[in-house]
Amino acid sequence: MKVSQLAENIIGSEIIKLAAEVNEKIKQGQEVFNLTIGDFNPKEFPIPAKLKEYIVEAYSADQTNYPAADGMLELRQSVSNLLKQRGGLDYKADEILIAGGARPIIYAIYSALVDPTDSVLFATPSWNNNHYTYLHRGKSVVVETSPEANFMPSAKDIKPYISEVSLVALCSPQNPTGTVFTKEGLEEICDLILEENKKRGSAAKPVYLMYDQIYWALMTDGVNHYDPVSLRPEMKNYTVFVDGISKSLAATGVRVGWAMGPKFIIDKMKSILSHIGAWAPKAEQMASAKFLSDLNLYDEFLVEQKQKINARLTGFYKGMQALKSEGFSVDAISPQAAIYLTVRFALHGQKTADGKLLETTKDVTKYLLEEAKLAIVPFYAFGSKESSDWYRLSVGTCSLEDVDFIIENLRKALSKLSVEKTVSA
Repeated sequence: MKVSQLAENIIGSEIIKLAAEVNEKIKQGQEVFNLTIGDFNPKEFPIPAKLKEYIVEAYSADQTNYPAADGMLELRQSVSNLLKQRGGLDYKADEILIAGGARPIIYAIYSALVDPTDSVLFATPSWNNNHYTYLHRGKSVVVETSPEANFMPSAKDIKPYISEVSLVALCSPQNPTGTVFTKEGLEEICDLILEENKKRGSAAKPVYLMYDQIYWALMTDGVNHYDPVSLRPEMKNYTVFVDGISKSLAATGVRVGWAMGPKFIIDKMKSILSHIGAWAPKAEQMASAKFLSDLNLYDEFLVEQKQKINARLTGFYKGMQALKSEGFSVDAISPQAAIYLTVRFALHGQKTADGKLLETTKDVTKYLLEEAKLAIVPFYAFGSKESSDWYRLSVGTCSLEDVDFIIENLRKALSKLSVEKTVSA
Protein backbone atom coordinates (compact mmCIF):
# COMPACT_ATOMS: atom_id res chain seq x y z
CA MET A 1 0.00 0.00 0.00
CA LYS A 2 1.29 3.44 -0.93
CA VAL A 3 1.22 6.46 1.34
CA SER A 4 2.48 10.03 0.94
CA GLN A 5 6.19 10.64 0.70
CA LEU A 6 5.91 12.63 3.94
CA ALA A 7 4.37 9.69 5.78
CA GLU A 8 6.70 7.17 4.19
CA ASN A 9 9.82 8.90 5.44
CA ILE A 10 8.71 10.27 8.78
CA ILE A 11 10.64 9.12 11.84
CA GLY A 12 8.75 8.48 15.06
CA SER A 13 9.84 9.85 18.41
CA GLU A 14 12.90 8.01 19.72
CA ILE A 15 11.89 8.95 23.25
CA ILE A 16 8.39 7.51 22.96
CA LYS A 17 9.85 4.39 21.35
CA LEU A 18 12.32 3.92 24.22
CA ALA A 19 9.63 4.62 26.82
CA ALA A 20 7.35 2.03 25.20
CA GLU A 21 10.10 -0.60 25.41
CA VAL A 22 10.64 0.23 29.05
CA ASN A 23 6.93 0.12 29.85
CA GLU A 24 6.73 -3.30 28.23
CA LYS A 25 9.42 -4.56 30.62
CA ILE A 26 7.48 -3.10 33.53
CA LYS A 27 4.29 -4.85 32.35
CA GLN A 28 6.25 -8.11 32.32
CA GLY A 29 6.98 -7.61 36.00
CA GLN A 30 10.53 -6.28 35.73
CA GLU A 31 11.59 -3.56 38.16
CA VAL A 32 12.63 -0.50 36.16
CA PHE A 33 13.11 3.12 37.17
CA ASN A 34 11.70 4.86 34.10
CA LEU A 35 13.27 8.33 33.95
CA THR A 36 12.81 8.75 30.20
CA ILE A 37 9.70 10.83 29.61
CA GLY A 38 9.45 14.54 30.43
CA ASP A 39 6.28 13.90 32.37
CA PHE A 40 5.08 13.75 35.97
CA ASN A 41 3.82 10.93 38.16
CA PRO A 42 0.57 12.46 39.49
CA LYS A 43 1.08 10.63 42.77
CA GLU A 44 4.35 12.48 43.27
CA PHE A 45 3.50 15.68 41.40
CA PRO A 46 -0.27 16.26 41.34
CA ILE A 47 -1.71 19.30 39.63
CA PRO A 48 -2.81 22.11 41.98
CA ALA A 49 -5.81 21.03 44.05
CA LYS A 50 -7.67 24.22 43.16
CA LEU A 51 -7.06 23.71 39.45
CA LYS A 52 -8.52 20.20 39.71
CA GLU A 53 -11.49 21.62 41.60
CA TYR A 54 -12.04 24.30 38.96
CA ILE A 55 -11.88 21.73 36.13
CA VAL A 56 -14.61 19.65 37.80
CA GLU A 57 -16.68 22.81 38.35
CA ALA A 58 -16.32 23.78 34.69
CA TYR A 59 -17.58 20.40 33.49
CA SER A 60 -20.43 20.54 36.01
CA ALA A 61 -21.32 23.94 34.55
CA ASP A 62 -21.54 22.32 31.07
CA GLN A 63 -18.51 24.10 29.60
CA THR A 64 -18.26 21.36 26.99
CA ASN A 65 -18.89 23.06 23.65
CA TYR A 66 -16.34 24.55 21.23
CA PRO A 67 -13.96 27.11 22.72
CA ALA A 68 -13.08 30.31 20.88
CA ALA A 69 -10.63 29.64 18.03
CA ASP A 70 -7.87 31.70 19.65
CA GLY A 71 -8.74 30.57 23.17
CA MET A 72 -11.25 31.76 25.73
CA LEU A 73 -10.90 35.48 26.40
CA GLU A 74 -10.85 34.87 30.15
CA LEU A 75 -7.78 32.66 29.81
CA ARG A 76 -5.97 34.97 27.42
CA GLN A 77 -6.52 37.83 29.87
CA SER A 78 -5.22 35.73 32.77
CA VAL A 79 -2.17 34.70 30.73
CA SER A 80 -1.56 38.33 29.77
CA ASN A 81 -1.56 39.31 33.44
CA LEU A 82 0.65 36.36 34.42
CA LEU A 83 3.22 37.25 31.78
CA LYS A 84 3.29 40.88 32.88
CA GLN A 85 3.35 40.29 36.63
CA ARG A 86 5.71 37.31 36.75
CA GLY A 87 7.60 37.49 33.45
CA GLY A 88 7.86 41.22 32.78
CA LEU A 89 6.37 40.73 29.30
CA ASP A 90 3.63 42.99 27.92
CA TYR A 91 1.32 41.03 25.61
CA LYS A 92 -2.34 41.91 25.15
CA ALA A 93 -5.04 39.26 24.93
CA ASP A 94 -5.18 39.51 21.14
CA GLU A 95 -1.44 38.81 20.94
CA ILE A 96 -1.92 35.46 22.72
CA LEU A 97 -3.12 32.17 21.22
CA ILE A 98 -4.31 29.22 23.30
CA ALA A 99 -3.92 25.64 22.06
CA GLY A 100 -3.93 22.05 23.29
CA GLY A 101 -0.46 22.16 24.82
CA ALA A 102 2.86 23.34 23.40
CA ARG A 103 3.05 20.89 20.47
CA PRO A 104 0.24 22.47 18.40
CA ILE A 105 1.75 25.87 19.16
CA ILE A 106 5.13 24.79 17.81
CA TYR A 107 3.51 23.19 14.76
CA ALA A 108 1.57 26.40 14.05
CA ILE A 109 4.71 28.53 14.39
CA TYR A 110 6.49 26.40 11.82
CA SER A 111 3.43 26.46 9.55
CA ALA A 112 3.14 30.23 9.77
CA LEU A 113 6.81 31.05 9.27
CA VAL A 114 8.52 28.24 7.33
CA ASP A 115 8.04 27.75 3.59
CA PRO A 116 9.13 24.57 1.79
CA THR A 117 12.92 24.66 1.31
CA ASP A 118 13.30 27.39 3.98
CA SER A 119 16.12 26.73 6.42
CA VAL A 120 15.54 26.32 10.15
CA LEU A 121 18.46 26.61 12.54
CA PHE A 122 18.46 24.72 15.81
CA ALA A 123 21.03 23.28 18.17
CA THR A 124 21.51 19.70 19.21
CA PRO A 125 20.68 18.22 21.55
CA SER A 126 17.19 19.74 21.36
CA TRP A 127 13.64 18.50 21.35
CA ASN A 128 11.90 17.64 18.06
CA ASN A 129 12.99 20.58 15.90
CA ASN A 130 14.28 18.10 13.33
CA HIS A 131 10.83 16.53 13.09
CA TYR A 132 8.95 19.83 12.82
CA THR A 133 11.35 20.99 10.13
CA TYR A 134 10.79 17.76 8.21
CA LEU A 135 6.99 18.05 8.52
CA HIS A 136 7.19 21.49 6.90
CA ARG A 137 9.60 20.43 4.13
CA GLY A 138 12.25 22.74 5.49
CA LYS A 139 16.01 22.34 5.57
CA SER A 140 17.68 21.68 8.91
CA VAL A 141 20.71 23.74 9.83
CA VAL A 142 22.10 21.96 12.87
CA VAL A 143 24.51 23.45 15.40
CA GLU A 144 26.20 20.87 17.64
CA THR A 145 26.73 22.18 21.16
CA SER A 146 29.23 21.09 23.80
CA PRO A 147 29.20 20.21 27.50
CA GLU A 148 31.66 23.05 28.11
CA ALA A 149 28.87 25.44 27.06
CA ASN A 150 26.24 23.51 29.06
CA PHE A 151 24.91 22.37 25.67
CA MET A 152 23.56 25.85 24.91
CA PRO A 153 24.18 27.44 21.48
CA SER A 154 26.03 30.74 21.13
CA ALA A 155 25.97 33.61 18.65
CA LYS A 156 29.35 32.37 17.44
CA ASP A 157 27.76 28.99 16.61
CA ILE A 158 24.86 30.61 14.77
CA LYS A 159 26.63 33.43 12.92
CA PRO A 160 27.99 31.39 9.96
CA TYR A 161 24.43 30.40 8.99
CA ILE A 162 22.32 33.41 9.95
CA SER A 163 22.12 34.81 6.42
CA GLU A 164 20.55 31.62 5.05
CA VAL A 165 17.90 30.81 7.66
CA SER A 166 14.27 31.87 8.07
CA LEU A 167 13.73 30.61 11.60
CA VAL A 168 15.97 30.16 14.61
CA ALA A 169 14.50 27.73 17.15
CA LEU A 170 15.73 28.17 20.72
CA CYS A 171 14.64 26.71 24.04
CA SER A 172 15.51 27.93 27.53
CA PRO A 173 15.36 26.26 29.97
CA GLN A 174 16.52 23.67 27.51
CA ASN A 175 14.96 20.30 26.88
CA PRO A 176 16.81 17.89 27.23
CA THR A 177 19.60 19.48 29.24
CA GLY A 178 17.88 21.49 31.97
CA THR A 179 20.37 24.29 31.30
CA VAL A 180 19.68 27.95 30.45
CA PHE A 181 20.99 30.89 28.47
CA THR A 182 23.14 33.42 30.22
CA LYS A 183 22.06 37.04 29.85
CA GLU A 184 25.08 37.85 27.72
CA GLY A 185 24.71 34.73 25.59
CA LEU A 186 21.09 35.47 24.68
CA GLU A 187 21.79 39.16 24.12
CA GLU A 188 24.47 38.29 21.58
CA ILE A 189 22.08 36.00 19.68
CA CYS A 190 19.39 38.71 19.67
CA ASP A 191 21.88 41.27 18.36
CA LEU A 192 22.88 38.85 15.61
CA ILE A 193 19.24 38.41 14.51
CA LEU A 194 18.55 42.15 14.64
CA GLU A 195 21.67 42.91 12.61
CA GLU A 196 20.69 40.33 9.96
CA ASN A 197 17.16 41.72 9.70
CA LYS A 198 18.51 45.23 9.15
CA LYS A 199 20.55 43.87 6.27
CA ARG A 200 17.51 42.16 4.75
CA GLY A 201 15.38 45.29 4.86
CA SER A 202 11.59 45.51 4.84
CA ALA A 203 11.13 43.82 1.46
CA ALA A 204 12.65 40.48 2.47
CA LYS A 205 11.32 37.88 4.87
CA PRO A 206 13.10 38.40 8.18
CA VAL A 207 14.74 35.88 10.46
CA TYR A 208 12.17 34.91 13.07
CA LEU A 209 12.89 33.45 16.48
CA MET A 210 10.83 30.72 18.10
CA TYR A 211 11.57 30.91 21.82
CA ASP A 212 10.33 27.91 23.78
CA GLN A 213 10.17 28.80 27.48
CA ILE A 214 7.71 26.16 28.64
CA TYR A 215 9.95 25.43 31.67
CA TRP A 216 10.68 29.04 32.66
CA ALA A 217 8.77 28.87 35.96
CA LEU A 218 10.94 25.95 37.14
CA MET A 219 14.25 27.63 37.81
CA THR A 220 16.74 26.42 40.40
CA ASP A 221 17.37 28.92 43.20
CA GLY A 222 19.96 31.49 42.16
CA VAL A 223 19.50 30.86 38.42
CA ASN A 224 17.72 33.49 36.32
CA HIS A 225 15.52 33.08 33.27
CA TYR A 226 16.08 35.47 30.38
CA ASP A 227 13.94 36.08 27.33
CA PRO A 228 14.77 37.89 24.08
CA VAL A 229 12.07 40.56 24.25
CA SER A 230 12.95 41.74 27.75
CA LEU A 231 16.63 41.94 26.79
CA ARG A 232 16.09 43.54 23.38
CA PRO A 233 12.62 45.13 22.99
CA GLU A 234 13.11 45.32 19.19
CA MET A 235 12.97 41.51 19.18
CA LYS A 236 9.23 41.70 19.84
CA ASN A 237 8.69 42.12 16.09
CA TYR A 238 10.45 38.83 15.34
CA THR A 239 9.83 36.55 18.34
CA VAL A 240 7.06 34.02 18.92
CA PHE A 241 7.05 32.38 22.35
CA VAL A 242 6.02 28.86 23.31
CA ASP A 243 4.58 28.59 26.82
CA GLY A 244 1.87 26.93 28.91
CA ILE A 245 1.01 25.15 32.16
CA SER A 246 2.14 21.64 31.17
CA LYS A 247 5.39 21.73 33.12
CA SER A 248 4.96 24.54 35.66
CA LEU A 249 1.73 23.04 37.04
CA ALA A 250 2.59 19.37 36.32
CA ALA A 251 -0.39 19.46 33.97
CA THR A 252 0.91 17.62 30.92
CA GLY A 253 -2.43 15.86 30.39
CA VAL A 254 -4.56 18.95 30.90
CA ARG A 255 -3.35 20.25 27.51
CA VAL A 256 -3.28 24.01 27.92
CA GLY A 257 -0.50 25.87 26.13
CA TRP A 258 -0.13 29.26 24.55
CA ALA A 259 1.90 31.37 22.17
CA MET A 260 2.50 35.10 22.31
CA GLY A 261 3.97 37.20 19.55
CA PRO A 262 3.23 39.81 16.88
CA LYS A 263 -0.52 39.98 16.29
CA PHE A 264 -0.26 39.39 12.54
CA ILE A 265 1.58 36.10 13.18
CA ILE A 266 -0.73 35.06 16.02
CA ASP A 267 -3.73 35.67 13.71
CA LYS A 268 -2.22 33.40 11.05
CA MET A 269 -1.49 30.71 13.61
CA LYS A 270 -5.10 30.98 14.82
CA SER A 271 -6.32 30.34 11.26
CA ILE A 272 -4.00 27.36 10.87
CA LEU A 273 -5.10 25.77 14.14
CA SER A 274 -8.76 26.43 13.39
CA HIS A 275 -8.48 23.94 10.53
CA ILE A 276 -6.65 21.40 12.68
CA GLY A 277 -8.88 21.83 15.72
CA ALA A 278 -5.99 21.59 18.15
CA TRP A 279 -7.79 23.57 20.83
CA ALA A 280 -7.44 23.13 24.55
CA PRO A 281 -10.76 21.79 25.94
CA LYS A 282 -13.08 24.60 27.00
CA ALA A 283 -13.55 23.34 30.56
CA GLU A 284 -9.79 23.16 31.11
CA GLN A 285 -9.40 26.66 29.64
CA MET A 286 -12.00 28.15 31.96
CA ALA A 287 -10.47 26.36 34.94
CA SER A 288 -6.96 27.51 34.02
CA ALA A 289 -8.23 31.08 33.63
CA LYS A 290 -9.69 31.01 37.12
CA PHE A 291 -6.58 29.46 38.66
CA LEU A 292 -4.13 31.83 36.94
CA SER A 293 -6.22 34.85 37.89
CA ASP A 294 -5.08 34.30 41.48
CA LEU A 295 -1.30 34.64 41.34
CA ASN A 296 -1.00 33.92 45.05
CA LEU A 297 -2.33 30.41 44.38
CA TYR A 298 0.08 30.10 41.46
CA ASP A 299 3.05 31.26 43.54
CA GLU A 300 2.22 28.97 46.47
CA PHE A 301 2.06 25.95 44.21
CA LEU A 302 5.32 26.80 42.46
CA VAL A 303 7.24 27.15 45.72
CA GLU A 304 6.39 23.57 46.70
CA GLN A 305 6.75 22.28 43.13
CA LYS A 306 10.26 23.68 42.75
CA GLN A 307 11.33 22.38 46.14
CA LYS A 308 10.25 18.85 45.20
CA ILE A 309 11.88 18.98 41.77
CA ASN A 310 15.12 20.56 42.98
CA ALA A 311 15.46 18.02 45.82
CA ARG A 312 15.45 15.22 43.25
CA LEU A 313 17.75 17.02 40.80
CA THR A 314 20.22 17.87 43.56
CA GLY A 315 20.07 14.34 44.93
CA PHE A 316 20.92 12.81 41.58
CA TYR A 317 23.63 15.40 40.90
CA LYS A 318 25.34 14.77 44.24
CA GLY A 319 25.01 11.04 43.72
CA MET A 320 26.62 11.23 40.28
CA GLN A 321 29.45 13.37 41.63
CA ALA A 322 30.00 10.86 44.42
CA LEU A 323 30.27 8.07 41.85
CA LYS A 324 32.69 10.19 39.84
CA SER A 325 34.86 10.79 42.93
CA GLU A 326 34.93 7.02 43.47
CA GLY A 327 36.61 6.63 40.09
CA PHE A 328 33.67 5.65 37.91
CA SER A 329 33.50 7.15 34.40
CA VAL A 330 30.42 9.25 34.99
CA ASP A 331 29.62 12.93 35.31
CA ALA A 332 26.74 15.40 35.53
CA ILE A 333 26.13 19.09 34.87
CA SER A 334 24.89 21.05 37.86
CA PRO A 335 21.10 21.47 37.61
CA GLN A 336 19.80 24.86 36.55
CA ALA A 337 16.12 24.46 35.68
CA ALA A 338 13.28 22.27 34.41
CA ILE A 339 12.97 18.60 35.45
CA TYR A 340 16.11 17.32 33.75
CA LEU A 341 19.65 16.49 34.76
CA THR A 342 22.33 16.09 32.11
CA VAL A 343 24.39 13.03 33.00
CA ARG A 344 27.31 11.26 31.36
CA PHE A 345 28.17 7.57 31.23
CA ALA A 346 31.55 7.33 29.48
CA LEU A 347 31.52 3.55 29.45
CA HIS A 348 32.43 2.85 25.83
CA GLY A 349 35.18 0.23 25.68
CA GLN A 350 34.44 -1.25 29.10
CA LYS A 351 33.58 -4.91 29.60
CA THR A 352 30.70 -6.46 31.48
CA ALA A 353 31.14 -9.29 34.00
CA ASP A 354 30.37 -11.86 31.30
CA GLY A 355 33.00 -10.38 28.97
CA LYS A 356 30.73 -8.39 26.64
CA LEU A 357 32.28 -5.19 25.28
CA LEU A 358 30.20 -2.01 25.51
CA GLU A 359 31.00 -0.67 22.05
CA THR A 360 28.15 1.76 21.39
CA THR A 361 25.89 4.13 23.28
CA LYS A 362 23.06 1.68 22.66
CA ASP A 363 25.13 -0.99 24.42
CA VAL A 364 25.66 1.33 27.38
CA THR A 365 21.97 2.28 27.51
CA LYS A 366 20.96 -1.37 27.49
CA TYR A 367 23.48 -2.19 30.22
CA LEU A 368 22.15 0.57 32.47
CA LEU A 369 18.63 -0.71 31.92
CA GLU A 370 19.43 -4.36 32.59
CA GLU A 371 21.98 -4.03 35.41
CA ALA A 372 21.02 -0.78 37.16
CA LYS A 373 17.32 -0.99 36.25
CA LEU A 374 17.62 2.61 35.07
CA ALA A 375 15.99 3.90 31.89
CA ILE A 376 17.24 7.27 30.62
CA VAL A 377 17.39 8.90 27.18
CA PRO A 378 20.68 9.18 25.25
CA PHE A 379 21.31 12.51 23.59
CA TYR A 380 21.29 10.93 20.12
CA ALA A 381 17.49 10.81 20.56
CA PHE A 382 17.69 14.60 20.55
CA GLY A 383 19.79 14.86 17.40
CA SER A 384 23.29 14.54 18.84
CA LYS A 385 25.85 12.13 17.40
CA GLU A 386 25.18 8.46 18.09
CA SER A 387 28.57 8.26 19.78
CA SER A 388 27.61 10.86 22.41
CA ASP A 389 27.81 9.46 25.92
CA TRP A 390 25.54 12.12 27.45
CA TYR A 391 21.98 11.45 28.61
CA ARG A 392 18.80 13.15 29.83
CA LEU A 393 17.58 12.02 33.23
CA SER A 394 14.01 13.17 34.00
CA VAL A 395 12.93 13.41 37.65
CA GLY A 396 9.19 13.98 37.22
CA THR A 397 8.24 10.35 37.69
CA CYS A 398 10.39 9.33 40.66
CA SER A 399 10.00 9.67 44.40
CA LEU A 400 12.67 11.28 46.52
CA GLU A 401 13.29 7.89 48.14
CA ASP A 402 14.08 6.46 44.69
CA VAL A 403 17.12 8.71 44.26
CA ASP A 404 19.48 7.01 46.73
CA PHE A 405 18.28 3.58 45.61
CA ILE A 406 19.02 4.38 41.95
CA ILE A 407 22.47 5.73 42.78
CA GLU A 408 23.26 2.57 44.73
CA ASN A 409 22.02 0.46 41.79
CA LEU A 410 24.36 2.41 39.54
CA ARG A 411 27.27 1.90 41.93
CA LYS A 412 26.74 -1.86 41.85
CA ALA A 413 26.33 -1.96 38.06
CA LEU A 414 29.41 0.20 37.43
CA SER A 415 31.47 -1.92 39.83
CA LYS A 416 30.86 -4.94 37.61
CA LEU A 417 32.55 -3.28 34.62
CA SER A 418 36.22 -3.52 33.80
CA VAL A 419 38.45 -1.53 31.49
CA GLU A 420 40.25 -3.67 28.96
CA LYS A 421 44.00 -3.16 29.33
CA THR A 422 46.17 -2.93 26.25
CA VAL A 423 49.54 -4.64 26.30
CA SER A 424 52.36 -2.65 24.72
CA ALA A 425 54.75 -4.45 22.34
